[in-house]
Amino acid sequence: MKLDRIIAVRNNKTVYRDGEATLKVFDSTYSKADVLNEALNQARVEETGLHIPKIREITMTDGKWTIVSDYIKGKTLAQLMQENPEKKDEYLELFVDLQLEVQSKNCPLLTKLKDKMNRKISQTDFDATTRYELHTRLDGMPKHNKLCHGDFNPSNIIITDDGTPYILDWAHATQGNASADAARTYLLFWLNGDIEGAEKYLDLFCAKSNTEKRYVQKWMPIVAASQTVKGNEKEREFLHSWVNVVDYE
Repeated sequence: MKLDRIIAVRNNKTVYRDGEATLKVFDSTYSKADVLNEALNQARVEETGLHIPKIREITMTDGKWTIVSDYIKGKTLAQLMQENPEKKDEYLELFVDLQLEVQSKNCPLLTKLKDKMNRKISQTDFDATTRYELHTRLDGMPKHNKLCHGDFNPSNIIITDDGTPYILDWAHATQGNASADAARTYLLFWLNGDIEGAEKYLDLFCAKSNTEKRYVQKWMPIVAASQTVKGNEKEREFLHSWVNVVDYE
């Protein structure tokens, strides 16, 4: 394996290209269980028929766990939005259509979104009253079992040369309420500094999915709280400001 072409560097993993394969190499500190769970998530999602990179193997590279998948040649939707700002609205339409296609699938063996959120809220540094309010709000949300990506943003979509969109990074996939996934995407636009994009995205998602905006907004404090567990200091400060357990009017 050649590890000379770096595609992306994250906090605790590096993604390389080796010919027609992509190697996601995790730091030695990364939990084996988390690596195997990510691979299992991706394998389960493959079975839905969505366009995603297929897993080839799980191996070790210099003592580090590595997931080997198909290499998808193309540009991310984030790159295309940056290169063609005049087409951003068109790209946003495609982005929302793809998210709705994901959410039209069922993946019954994935972790339940509510279980994951409850676990994350328990791990936060909020006071006991705030955690209780968040758990209570989460318990009151409708139970659904739609496929949720968990990190659906334009940098996780690759458009190939023939125009086929592929969806990457299924580490956070769960089954649950589609509006929770939309709330997460909305916050990701905000974290990226694209507030106008966040508002346009939410309007589009609600229109295309026939969902009341208020319903997605009810998820935002819950999603923001669960995200503070792994965010960096700047992100955590921003997310804390969203954790307002007073109902949106």
